[in-house]
Amino acid sequence: MAIQRALNTATLRNANYEARFERLEITFASGEIRVFKGVPEEVARRFFASPNPASYYEDRIVEEYAYERRRVGANEDARKKLDDLFS
Repeated sequence: MAIQRALNTATLRNANYEARFERLEITFASGEIRVFKGVPEEVARRFFASPNPASYYEDRIVEEYAYERRRVGANEDARKKLDDLFS
């Protein structure tokens, strides 16, 4: 199962979740991307369903799960668009 959603908060732009890999990828308004590993599907579902995803992120995700940081570059942005198109 994969979930993709625009979040449109002051700090969070969008997020993608891949249940098969338990991977949650969050893109921030700053352009930074954080890829969280080992996120259970239920946590991801609650994050996407939350009326305030930024608060849920702060309270339930950022300090609970390991992540790596990266910034959206021209090549990554193009790759993401292709992935979104063909997923």
